[in-house]
Amino acid sequence: MSYRVKRFTVGKGRTVTHEENGEWIREYYELEVEIPEESELSIARENALGLLNEWLGIVKETPQQKYDWNPEAIKWVKAEGFKGEYERAEDINNLQFKAMVKSLAEHNGKLSRNGFFYWLFKNGSVVGRKRRVKR
Repeated sequence: MSYRVKRFTVGKGRTVTHEENGEWIREYYELEVEIPEESELSIARENALGLLNEWLGIVKETPQQKYDWNPEAIKWVKAEGFKGEYERAEDINNLQFKAMVKSLAEHNGKLSRNGFFYWLFKNGSVVGRKRRVKR
């Protein structure tokens, strides 16, 4: 018997103290997400967690990573997906593309950089990117 994920729930909370009166305040948010294809599960989860972190005011303090690839030196083609327009690249003879694929593989196939979210398709030779939307 096989199962297919169509919907999932992500929840996150935090407890903070109100210093003036010593009162504890608990915030908790939960999102139910429906996805058109199971292959989008990781992307949907990351986006949901990012939204919850934003609502909770949790800022990920990560040092700026230095990447050895330039996305502007890669040929990007507009494409249409389930969640709208994105760009894709299959520039396998480009050294910048090869370095990007290697970097994505080191980050479990997805990463954010300079306002874009990048992901590696399952075939390992196509990369997608979409501009991150500030909410």
